[in-house]
Amino acid sequence: MTSHQIRQSFLDFFRSKDHLIVPSAPLVAKNDPTLMFNNSGMAQFKDFFLGNGTPPSRRIADTQKCLRVSGKHNDLEDVGFDTYHHTMFEMLGNWSFGDYFKKEAITWAWELLTEVYKLPKERLYVSVFEGDAKDGVPFDQEAWDLWVPIVGEDRIILGNKKDNFWEMGDTGPCGPCSEIHIDLRPQTDVDTISGKSLVNNDHPQVVEIWNLVFMQFERKADSSLIPLPATHVDTGMGFERLCMAVQAKMSNYDTDVFQNTIQVLEKLSGKTYGSDEPFTDIAMRVISDHIRAVAFAITDGQLPSNVKAGYVIRRILRRAVRYGYSYLGFSEPFFHKLIPVLSEQFKDVFPELTSQEEFVTRVILEEEKSFLRTLESGLKRLDIIMTSLKEKQTNVIAGDEVFELSDTFGFPVDLTALIAREKSFIIDEAGFQDALAAQKARSRQDAAKEATDWIELRESDGVEFLGYDFEETHSHIVKYRKVKTKTGDEYHIVLDRTPFYAEMGGQVGDTGTLHFNVNGESKVVNIIDTKKENDLFVHISKDKNLDEALQNAGIVVAHIDEDRRNKIKANHSATHLMLSSMREVLGTHIGQKGSYLNDELLRFDFSHFSKVTDEELKKIEDRVNEKIRENIPLKVMTNVPIQEAIAMGATATFGEKYGDFVRVIIFDPEFSFELCGGTHIPSTGEIGVFKFISEGSVSAGVRRVEAVTGEKALEIMRQQEETLVQLKELLKGPKDIVKAVENLLEERTLLQKRIEALENEKIQSLKIQLLDKVRSYQSFNLIIEKVNVPSAESLKQLSYELREQVENLIAVFGAEVAGKPQISVFIAENVVQSSGLNAGTIVKDLAKEIRGGGGGQPFFATAGGSDASGLDKALEKAKGLF
Repeated sequence: MTSHQIRQSFLDFFRSKDHLIVPSAPLVAKNDPTLMFNNSGMAQFKDFFLGNGTPPSRRIADTQKCLRVSGKHNDLEDVGFDTYHHTMFEMLGNWSFGDYFKKEAITWAWELLTEVYKLPKERLYVSVFEGDAKDGVPFDQEAWDLWVPIVGEDRIILGNKKDNFWEMGDTGPCGPCSEIHIDLRPQTDVDTISGKSLVNNDHPQVVEIWNLVFMQFERKADSSLIPLPATHVDTGMGFERLCMAVQAKMSNYDTDVFQNTIQVLEKLSGKTYGSDEPFTDIAMRVISDHIRAVAFAITDGQLPSNVKAGYVIRRILRRAVRYGYSYLGFSEPFFHKLIPVLSEQFKDVFPELTSQEEFVTRVILEEEKSFLRTLESGLKRLDIIMTSLKEKQTNVIAGDEVFELSDTFGFPVDLTALIAREKSFIIDEAGFQDALAAQKARSRQDAAKEATDWIELRESDGVEFLGYDFEETHSHIVKYRKVKTKTGDEYHIVLDRTPFYAEMGGQVGDTGTLHFNVNGESKVVNIIDTKKENDLFVHISKDKNLDEALQNAGIVVAHIDEDRRNKIKANHSATHLMLSSMREVLGTHIGQKGSYLNDELLRFDFSHFSKVTDEELKKIEDRVNEKIRENIPLKVMTNVPIQEAIAMGATATFGEKYGDFVRVIIFDPEFSFELCGGTHIPSTGEIGVFKFISEGSVSAGVRRVEAVTGEKALEIMRQQEETLVQLKELLKGPKDIVKAVENLLEERTLLQKRIEALENEKIQSLKIQLLDKVRSYQSFNLIIEKVNVPSAESLKQLSYELREQVENLIAVFGAEVAGKPQISVFIAENVVQSSGLNAGTIVKDLAKEIRGGGGGQPFFATAGGSDASGLDKALEKAKGLF
């Protein structure tokens, strides 16, 4: 069976068992602060297990894109070195929400594996949870009793909490599990050693392929377990491992899931997978795995960056490029060339990559170019470090310098170690780990956030959001918790119904107040923000000592800040008009890549590969304001089947998880027709006016615009008018202010040229004087002088001009420029090579005398400081160095 047939057989099997087949959620976790990425098949169903929402069916099956590269579940460093771990993988799963339980899950799993996929029964082993006294969870007798007649006692393994109790994170749904393992070793090996003894021992051919999780508990913040309101089934089968088993391969990478990509790599590199060069194979496994993670993360809206999830994706991309650079001989960008084969392979199951193939390719290409430049910078820095160490006659690169290469230059530690070994150096691994641990400790402290368990006050079927139609509701408090953050304690409050919009889709959360009576006294709680956590609307307050009031509150009047909401609505509606206008002016390739809008401005990221010109911005702005003047009424369609909405022409944002039924926002069906859950103004005229305030690049292939509307736009226009008035006054009221400024700039240019000419005359005169002070020392000519120059740049000019007239020159100059001390060190390149001297190292040492710092290249470096009185001492010190 091909991988496509294997996947389809799974879905067809569970469709025959009355399961609803649903699409994969995006890789990037939305509305769940406990996750950075969806790391399991159950992530998108977490709310259903907790009872916060109602599933579209009590039986569901799917294939979910998962990413395990952060937090508790992190397989990144294993990828490539073994043949069965991955960053991105597909998780095939079947789910029961309060419907069937262990009997059906176990029976159907065995039926699918042995009767549909025809896997040999004698090669399969199962595990059952042995129980855990600390958690008070007993041995899973029910699972044992179900498995015994199927496989027999001799092929059942008792598993501990680590192997057979599944938890998504530190808190949340969890329960005992029953794993199914397969022995794929050659028969001669099977005859020698029983596969049962190799289960869960990291053997590459004795692997887990399916995990049947029986959700019975919820892990609380205090580590206790409480029973869930209903029992559920959550299964996960690694698609890549299943393909290895069904296709009878020894490695996931030998299956058709990866072979197409590996064959392209072989062609590009001229190397062969499966050769006698182990790092060639590791590199190809790393690259063929990582391209999937990077491509689908970008497709789902997560661009590489220097923060949070974006940093993880950039790290994965750079790890792949570095392996290609180090072991496959790639010195030019190559990673992006794998996208076409990946797009073709997944076009039927994840068509979003095919839809964005050009965009994803160009983003990866620009990231590759950037990293190759980083590699070049890192190599230069590493060369400076090793040259300095030679002078000190040591071959150990300090841990903090290794960390600097990694943290500042993005230079991977293992690449540093590899290059160091080639040059007969070693790295201080322990020192690096200490520096890394210190950084992680700082990061944990910065991100410190401690939450108590929810205090349940009443039962609820979920939160009813009424904010589309009402600014105020009469509600009850369902539950609350206290959260400690860096900025102080917060209360998180959940109501059974609310007018407060929770931050999502780029729109910020509402602020406002909660009014209620406690023991006959009126109480007001200030809400500073509203977030969505899973399917809960969480109202955040920094008011103090609210426990008693919240526990005794009766009817709660929840009221939003209407003025703020109206400004947010105007900005959100303007964003829709702007996107449609952009697609008219710039092209239909424009797609949303991120947005943020509050009551002050709207910020919008979009796919585009060149700067939006001023003329284009003007056309877009004019088009938006034209639509505002038309005062187009808002039309909202709710509960529209998603395929019907798409067929009608509605624009969807890649990376968002849409349900089967969606909300559609329309401002003229021929102009703006989008899927959107945000709040909007009743008609476009209420926006007032629209004005761009900036345009620029965010990352490769992504631009960002910022704009304002209504009162804020008028405020900015008035500020611009006031600036013009002030300029006219300063320029003595010229008739043509632009011409007057042009004249001033022309005069400035002429004056600057005269100054440069005078400064050059001074430098030439000084150079003649200095030539008489050059002295010969051993194999070089030396001059160390305090000079009077007009600028710090003059020191470089002076050094380079002297180089043309003096062979083997070493020149050290000190100067006071605008009251600040400056030092420069020049060493002719042939002297650097023959003597091992380094201008950067020397200038750093001299800079201590002027309370400063500096650096540069081995042949020229500069330093600045704060204590000009130390210049003479610095120059005296320099004389002792040669």
